Amino acid sequence: MNFTKDLIDDLASKLLFELSDEENKMVLDEFEEIERNMNLINDIGDICKIEPLTHPFPLESTVLREDDEVFELRQEEVLQNAQDKNLTSVIVPKVVGE
Repeated sequence: MNFTKDLIDDLASKLLFELSDEENKMVLDEFEEIERNMNLINDIGDICKIEPLTHPFPLESTVLREDDEVFELRQEEVLQNAQDKNLTSVIVPKVVGE
């Protein structure tokens, strides 16, 4: 895919925000860097013969840690600090256009 200023602006608009020219250039520079790195990977000979690595260690020899008890707030405790709420949820103002 060829990324351009117009494409980046269009994608940002669809995500309901705008980019300054400086931010747009920064995003384009990042995509160019990603493309350079992908090309380095594509240039590796016989890469299709390499088996994908899904885990750095054999799963049979991996020892998992014990689960620790985690402190959790009760729903009532969370809702007592909410400015606007119903029986089970915090109500927030709508932030997305229609």
